[in-house]
Amino acid sequence: MTGLTEKRITVTGGAGFLGARVVEKLRAAGAKEVFVPRSRDYDLTDMAAVKRMYADARPQVVIHLAAVVGGIGANRANPGKFFYDNLMMGAQLMEEGRKAGVEKFAAVGTICAYPKFAPVPFKEDDLWNGYPEETNAPYGLAKKMLLVQAQAYRAQYGFNAIYLLPVNLYGPGDNFNPESSHVIPALIKRFSAAAGAGEKEVTVWGTGKATREFLYVDDCAQGVCLAAARYDKPAPVNIGAGFEISIKDLAGVIARLTGFGGKINWDPSKPDGQPRRMLDTSRAQAEFGFKAKTHFEEGLKKTSEWYKENR
Repeated sequence: MTGLTEKRITVTGGAGFLGARVVEKLRAAGAKEVFVPRSRDYDLTDMAAVKRMYADARPQVVIHLAAVVGGIGANRANPGKFFYDNLMMGAQLMEEGRKAGVEKFAAVGTICAYPKFAPVPFKEDDLWNGYPEETNAPYGLAKKMLLVQAQAYRAQYGFNAIYLLPVNLYGPGDNFNPESSHVIPALIKRFSAAAGAGEKEVTVWGTGKATREFLYVDDCAQGVCLAAARYDKPAPVNIGAGFEISIKDLAGVIARLTGFGGKINWDPSKPDGQPRRMLDTSRAQAEFGFKAKTHFEEGLKKTSEWYKENR
């Protein structure tokens, strides 16, 4: 992370699930001036607050991780809010960053930006070949505008903005709120409760046929830091682990880890979301030497154990 440690760095969303790890890694590498704007002090959807944040922090590097986000249920319930809040945060932060003379802007997007039926594994060059999966399209497209803005600002203003596409994250400290959690914490919570209550059956959303790729949150933080330090090109970059697992198989592993031995039923009246998800991760490795290190089951075990201790 040479080159970053002497800079004043602002990490939006730096108190969040991924952000806290990014901040931790930056500080461990020797960065002394890392500023984390809290939402209670700076509403990043409000231009006046964004300007005030830049005046207060005077960053040379911005790592933009802040997002309004959730699982399929939350995406279906809040399409307007997810679109507006994510779009306004990104557009205003980059515009004010450009005006403030920021040296590097690392924008972190989402795998939800990919077309619904992108060929697997998803290659960055396929990003524009179709519309995203409907339940999370407003969120995915709002975050995708960061890429458009980054490339446009590089072309017109010479602004060094990069765009990263992380796959679904998981790990200790994840969001376990059933209203807004993603699939891994939702299943850990559900199966743990069922095991504790001695339930014989658990019903899970969808058919179980959809596939997903998951990246351990600490690995993702490492990828973001490496990109912020070493990558300076306009092309978007996937950050992932490069494997896929069906939701059905995932449920089986989590049931075993949480001690649930009963029957798993599937509710096909609920959406599966995108049919398949898996990233081609070769660009990240070639451009800035990133490769995920945490074995999936080991990461799941750590997450499940964290939940057991902290619920």
